[in-house]
Amino acid sequence: MVFPVSVRRPVPAEEQPADLRVCRLPGVYAPQADTGLLVEQVRREELRPGVRSLDLCTGTGIVAVAAALRGARATAVDISRAAIASSRLNALLHGCRIRALRGDLDGPVGRERFDLVTVNPPYVPSEDPRLPARGARRSWDAGSDGRLLLDRICARAPRLLTPSGVLLLVQSSLSGVAPTLDALGRAGLRARVVERRTEPFGPVMSARADWFAARGLVPPGTRTEQLVVIRASRS
Repeated sequence: MVFPVSVRRPVPAEEQPADLRVCRLPGVYAPQADTGLLVEQVRREELRPGVRSLDLCTGTGIVAVAAALRGARATAVDISRAAIASSRLNALLHGCRIRALRGDLDGPVGRERFDLVTVNPPYVPSEDPRLPARGARRSWDAGSDGRLLLDRICARAPRLLTPSGVLLLVQSSLSGVAPTLDALGRAGLRARVVERRTEPFGPVMSARADWFAARGLVPPGTRTEQLVVIRASRS
């Protein structure tokens, strides 16, 4: 359903505030550097007013809001009820409109196609090989290699995009950038890294630093990760 709020004119990227205000309900992933990178890339994309955008694993919905402020007809999807409520609140806060749907990845949108698909999925490697069913870890844990959701997204991306559509995905180097590029290529998309940024480990990553090293994911003593934004399209 569409959250009924007033709709402002599309806001050019250069007129948007550097930091969007965020309302976050308890248990919802707090926007961090990865979210910021994705918002920055959305602002760089050439978006015509009225294009259809989809933000999967939306969390606070702030990436969907960034697209909506550019004039997109934005849809946001998350498996968390609190995340859906947060995304609606943030649309209200910024005076834009998004369609917020609860469900697993693209399940709620059926056979719809989009001009822009954005994703900041859970991608942190975990000792638990399964996805968490509940709790805060559901926002970041993604199996022993961090790819349980990344691989699903890569496989499903082509069916979500219009012929000229673009996928923007952010992830950590710890969950394998090359496997993502390869998977998108096998799915028929041309993919490349458009942004890289080295960030210090946060509390979750710091607590697992020794385990990451033992798994060979990082050299011993490493306390940083590289975040990347991948852009994929049919041509």
